Amino acid sequence: MGKVADGSGLYLLDRLNGLSEELGFNLYTDGSKSTIDVFFITAALMLGTAGLPHVIIRFYTVRKVSEARISAGWALLFIAILYTTAPAVAVFARTNLLKTVRYEQNGELTDVRYEDVPEWFKNWEATGLIEFDDLNSDGKIQYRGPKSEIQNELEIDPDIMVLANPEIAKLPNWVVGLVAAGGLAAALSTAAGLLLVISTAVAHDLLKGSIAPGLSEKQELAAARIAAGVAVCIAGYFGINPPGFVGQVVAFAFGLAASSFFPAIVMGIFSKRMNKAGAVSGMIVGITFTAAYIIYFKFISPELNTSEHWLWGISPEGIGTLGMVLNFIVSISVSALTAPPPDEVKALVEDIRVP
Repeated sequence: MGKVADGSGLYLLDRLNGLSEELGFNLYTDGSKSTIDVFFITAALMLGTAGLPHVIIRFYTVRKVSEARISAGWALLFIAILYTTAPAVAVFARTNLLKTVRYEQNGELTDVRYEDVPEWFKNWEATGLIEFDDLNSDGKIQYRGPKSEIQNELEIDPDIMVLANPEIAKLPNWVVGLVAAGGLAAALSTAAGLLLVISTAVAHDLLKGSIAPGLSEKQELAAARIAAGVAVCIAGYFGINPPGFVGQVVAFAFGLAASSFFPAIVMGIFSKRMNKAGAVSGMIVGITFTAAYIIYFKFISPELNTSEHWLWGISPEGIGTLGMVLNFIVSISVSALTAPPPDEVKALVEDIRVP
């Protein structure tokens, strides 16, 4: 991490640690999670990305298998850039935020007066995502951590940091607009892709493919619309009443994808012995275990959601990696104990592998 451009000669992380410690927060580089938990969360995010259904269907927009592989390569490149740069962006955002509520006077950092806060502060305050309560009526913003003897007067919702960061960093308005447009485009494309996957999976794969093979096209379309409507209602409820801040919710979703779709995709590509029974069994076990773990600690017993009660110190955000391991074990075991896939399926897989 580079040095701070203020003439102090300090590295940015050292500067952030100093600010955090002075305001009563934990050192930024100390973290609050164990190494094994961070590893499991990171793995769930990376492997969950590969298993997200709305990412997979994008490969169908190209004409040939070779173009699909190129498309997948570019997707992985940009995903890698995103994950490797996100920690650096977080450091810059945290530093800019702390320096906004503190200013240097005579060589010492002092609390900024509320009347002197930048425009972005009051813009987000109007949304209710930033709350300032002047407890001592001195007109200054006291932003303090749990270790400080001074009472904290500022509450900042972590969900705003991505959109507010360009404003905090005093970037041009077109950058702020670009970030907002990118976030909206990502949300809409993700929602559209997932609704398409959910509706077709329920109507075509589940109903017509297994439960009611005689379903007409009109009935199948009606079932797809109903499934999409139910999915919208469920998503809307969790959007209004999220089980955690946006980073946690994303980790839950990626963990569920890693524990269900990823092993089936990998084994379907690299194992000729993988069959329907193995893939289905593994997916059921993986997603059931992961979902049950998340539901228990986030909804049933949230008071137990601490490292002392987690399985092997793995948080709900990272449990998808363990669910993925269980998925692999079950799918491989069931496939070995049941009949191999038919010859036409093996031929189909071989044909897909050839560019």
